[in-house]
Amino acid sequence: MAVRRATAIRESAGDRAFLIGVYVLLGLIFIAIAYPLIFIVSSSFSSYTAVRAGRVWLWPVDPSLAGYQFVFRDPDIVTGYLNSAFYTVGGTALSVTLTIMMAYPLSLKDFWGRRLIIWALIFAFIFNGGLIPFYLVVKDLGMIDTRWAMIVPSALGIFQVMLAKTFFQSTIPTELYEAAQLDGCGDVRFLLSVVVPLSKPIIAVLVLLYAIGQWNSYFNALIFLNSDSLYPLQLVLRSILILGQSQATQQAISPEQLQIFEQISTLTKYSLIVVASVPVLLLYPLAQKYFVKGVMLGSLKE
Repeated sequence: MAVRRATAIRESAGDRAFLIGVYVLLGLIFIAIAYPLIFIVSSSFSSYTAVRAGRVWLWPVDPSLAGYQFVFRDPDIVTGYLNSAFYTVGGTALSVTLTIMMAYPLSLKDFWGRRLIIWALIFAFIFNGGLIPFYLVVKDLGMIDTRWAMIVPSALGIFQVMLAKTFFQSTIPTELYEAAQLDGCGDVRFLLSVVVPLSKPIIAVLVLLYAIGQWNSYFNALIFLNSDSLYPLQLVLRSILILGQSQATQQAISPEQLQIFEQISTLTKYSLIVVASVPVLLLYPLAQKYFVKGVMLGSLKE
């Protein structure tokens, strides 16, 4: 019996040129994204003299941990870090719970008023009342200058609800729900015992989206919080990077001490950016296993 040899498909000159162009473009995009990150990390571990002289390119020069020492000694930064951790964990837990509770009923085709609610969500997604009505609602609820102002107003994302609804429609079979009903399983028990264990991919996507949004959020804190003790890390970072303020700058210090503080402050900016980015960088590898699958399944049309 004759065995046919597998012949490789020859690429034309145009195809090879196109692939080379794609690789070059992807390489440039990678460099544009990776180099600023490498520069910030290298600068955070370098001395002030090397950073000020522009001698830092790809690796630390005259290694120093002065910036990180100042970061973890500043009480405002430590308090902001703990606040951001609380807002992220508490806000993400509440947001994921509310999203699942709203998305699953909307995925059931026999749910009364389903289409009306979906159209209302789409309308709310496109149009909003603006900042002033938003602020007045939060004020009337008594959440100004409280931790609730960082969690409740942004607890439910319409995009995440639609993503989860589509995932439930395409993943949870109707026959499974009907079989559970025959066995006497109620809606709440079916949701907790069947739907949630089968929905790990979309839950990972929701956790990642909400957690990153909460960790990077500073605008709500800027307009709703007045107490420094409630500020998240991003607002503290904004004050240091943009306003150049820190607890040390508000004290009466000598010119020599001011010069020393200026040197440490330069390193602190880079160190604080690294410290603020670490939780997000650690979260994605943990959720990566389910992230792509959840996004792909959740993006299928009804």
